[in-house]
Amino acid sequence: MTDEPSGGDLSRLRQLNALSVLRALRDERPLTLTELAKRTGLSRASTEDVARELLARGWVSELAPAVGTVGRPARRYRFRADAGRILGVDIGGHKILAMVTDLEGVVLNQTRVAVSPRIGRRERLAMLDDCVTTTLAGAGVTPDQIWSTGVASTGLVDGTGNVMLSDSVPEWTGVNLAAHFRRLVPGPVRVENDCKLAALAESWRGVARYAGNVVFLLAGLRTGAGLIIDGKLHRGFGNAAGEIGALPAAGWLRAPQHLYDWLGGGDDVEDVFLAARDGDRTAIRAVRAYIRDIAVGASALVLTLDPELVVIGGGFSRSADVLVEPLRRELDRWCLRTPEIRVSGFGAEGVALGAVRLALEQVEATRYDGKLPVSAI
Repeated sequence: MTDEPSGGDLSRLRQLNALSVLRALRDERPLTLTELAKRTGLSRASTEDVARELLARGWVSELAPAVGTVGRPARRYRFRADAGRILGVDIGGHKILAMVTDLEGVVLNQTRVAVSPRIGRRERLAMLDDCVTTTLAGAGVTPDQIWSTGVASTGLVDGTGNVMLSDSVPEWTGVNLAAHFRRLVPGPVRVENDCKLAALAESWRGVARYAGNVVFLLAGLRTGAGLIIDGKLHRGFGNAAGEIGALPAAGWLRAPQHLYDWLGGGDDVEDVFLAARDGDRTAIRAVRAYIRDIAVGASALVLTLDPELVVIGGGFSRSADVLVEPLRRELDRWCLRTPEIRVSGFGAEGVALGAVRLALEQVEATRYDGKLPVSAI
């Protein structure tokens, strides 16, 4: 005798069917039931049941019949990106950036606050709270309308949202960001390292969106990396994948010092790149020394992963015209195959967009057995 599906199996099946319909509607123009059934592989009856449930929950809407239609018009459905709101936050050493988006990641409002890298935990968290509150108010959204929150932080972050180690921000090691955010917004909160989320943003809708295997280099006052393997963010067993900069021989710890030495006490590193661009030989030597150091760790990652792309992001990506070719030459020295090198187009928003994508993944993974949020918009 064939076993009947259990209650849990049926619940899981409903969830998968609903997610299939939602993905089809997000990727396409408004679709009829027949078109939805064809794209999802579901029967028309099952598709109609799912569409009815999603309509009741506010995830999709039914469009009015087209003008001039002959006979009984087919019902058409579209995904409601405005059904919920997402919060993404980037907490860095020099800035806090918060943004509210819809369910397609379209930014509705954002707030950027400059912070000193020397301030302690309490002051940084207070500025974080103000930034989030301002962003929500500017978007006309209350905390309970946020379906999910993604948070990016400098440092090594564990799976519970706790910062295990942070060398660049004072008193940041040990901060439980997930617990802190749950006092601000009631929905699910996910926390991840900023380099990893910058890589996720590139894979989602950046220059790496068509690549399956990517090494992302966050090039700035500190150097970090994020890895995309088979189209997915790679975290590793202990969430420490890509942290090759912890190895002194990789050169990432000392790399920025070449730029500071050229400045002779100044703190605007952009001046080095400007001088190199203008042909200053000492600045060019400083930039090349910097590149030689970061290329050691980058080459190790390339040799390990054999990626399609190396993507350069972070603050120094604005000076890609003086960075990319020297980096390519260094990779040619050490790598069996040098991948294409591309520059992020996100600027300062890349990490926060990665946090948004992290939150959207949480929404998409929400079980459909009564726990899927109901639209409050």
